[in-house]
Amino acid sequence: MLRRNNPPTRPLLEKALIQNEIAFHKEKLHILTTPGLEFKKTFIGIDNGVTGAITILSNDNDIMLHEKTPVTKCLNYTKKKAFVNRVNFREFKKLLRNAGNNTFCFIERPMVNPGRFNASVSAIRCLEATMIILEELEIPYQFIDSKEWQKELLPSGLVKDELKQAAGSVAKRLFPKQKVVNADSILIAEYCLRKNTGRTLKKVKNES
Repeated sequence: MLRRNNPPTRPLLEKALIQNEIAFHKEKLHILTTPGLEFKKTFIGIDNGVTGAITILSNDNDIMLHEKTPVTKCLNYTKKKAFVNRVNFREFKKLLRNAGNNTFCFIERPMVNPGRFNASVSAIRCLEATMIILEELEIPYQFIDSKEWQKELLPSGLVKDELKQAAGSVAKRLFPKQKVVNADSILIAEYCLRKNTGRTLKKVKNES
């Protein structure tokens, strides 16, 4: 005689629902296990691109994280042998989790130049991966042009290579204890903090 399986009891169903809920929100559980992290306001600056970086600042203007964009080298899609750097999705996602759940992100708008096709495609692919990660983590973000943060944080009259050199100098001046691997991401994060907190933006004067 075949036995009919008994339906699951209410406690078992409730337990299963709770487990599913925990699994669904697993991406955010690390925040709840870090004392105070869920209450801190943080600000993210991303210098887009496979040679870019990410910086996270606390509301106290301390650098919580400053690292190069994690990438993976792999074969390209072309028939002819070629290699390409792609965003390491998992590692980049881990870095962004350090911002907590009370954060805002500024991303530098990618360069799109028909004369530099390969570089433009790389920048756009990197941006798309970054956007997906931010949206999965429910991090609000905004695009800004490089000239916007440069106008507020760098001296006027700089051209081409002088911009990179000046950015490095200003980043080191603002955060003298920090080893700078990418000045742009630091200054983007700094600009994000100032814009979102209403703090006075002070231009850096030319040094004589």
